[in-house]
Amino acid sequence: MNELNGIKAGVTGVLAMISALLGNLYVPVLLMVLCNVIDYATGLMAVGSRKEELSSYRSIKGIMKKVCMWLLVVVGAIVDELIKYAASVGAVKLPFTFFVACVVAIWIICSELISILENMVDIGVSLPPFLMPIIKLIQKQSEEAATVPVEEEGGK
Repeated sequence: MNELNGIKAGVTGVLAMISALLGNLYVPVLLMVLCNVIDYATGLMAVGSRKEELSSYRSIKGIMKKVCMWLLVVVGAIVDELIKYAASVGAVKLPFTFFVACVVAIWIICSELISILENMVDIGVSLPPFLMPIIKLIQKQSEEAATVPVEEEGGK
């Protein structure tokens, strides 16, 4: 029983440390990782329904894609830190932290949820008709939340 309590304490300590480090990015990152795992699992289940062969190459490629998704959130966090630093140089206090990283994570979560639902359809699961449109709407809103006007080259 003491060994189990030690494991519980260790897991709790690690999760608390990650939560303190990530702040408001903690929940989106946790949800993103959960969606990554579910998408990978449902993708493996859907292979037979798609008349595809399961290969180690495709599995490794899928895992690498998930890792790159995590790196996109890291890139978003770096952008957030750059914005925060630039604002502090101008003596401006920003009312948020990890905005870009959160938007990136939310967008990735929506993409993963869409993929999960597509996997489930391939497996033969009936989806509620409102579920996919809701997820696509959330994804679109996350894209719009971070829309930045882009100037054409040449200043036009």
